[in-house]
Amino acid sequence: MIRSLLYIWALILFISALGSCSKASEDMLMTVQQCDTSGMKYNADILPIITTNCYSCHANGIVNGNVSLDGYANLKTQADNGNLVGVITHASGYPPMPDNGGKLSDCEINKIKAWIVAGAKQD
Repeated sequence: MIRSLLYIWALILFISALGSCSKASEDMLMTVQQCDTSGMKYNADILPIITTNCYSCHANGIVNGNVSLDGYANLKTQADNGNLVGVITHASGYPPMPDNGGKLSDCEINKIKAWIVAGAKQD
């Protein structure tokens, strides 16, 4: 009798564990699917990220750290020389940006990286 109860409890725990694992996997899959990095466009995808997170210090006449990101040509220069990815990923040897201590989301970083890998084109 006790043995039967132990088997039943073990089965209940096993089924509960399976349910929680599948929910976690589903949540992770939803997060990955929400960040589509295919076909990144400068105006539609990249410029809004840069405008929101970088323009307060690096555009409109403000050139902190001798870096302007105002306009496609300036951003392309930083993308081509590797500085853009270095600063937004907080890579060693680069000043972490944005300077306010926050970091872009993984999705935003991946969008910028995908745009650069695709040639950092001005759509």
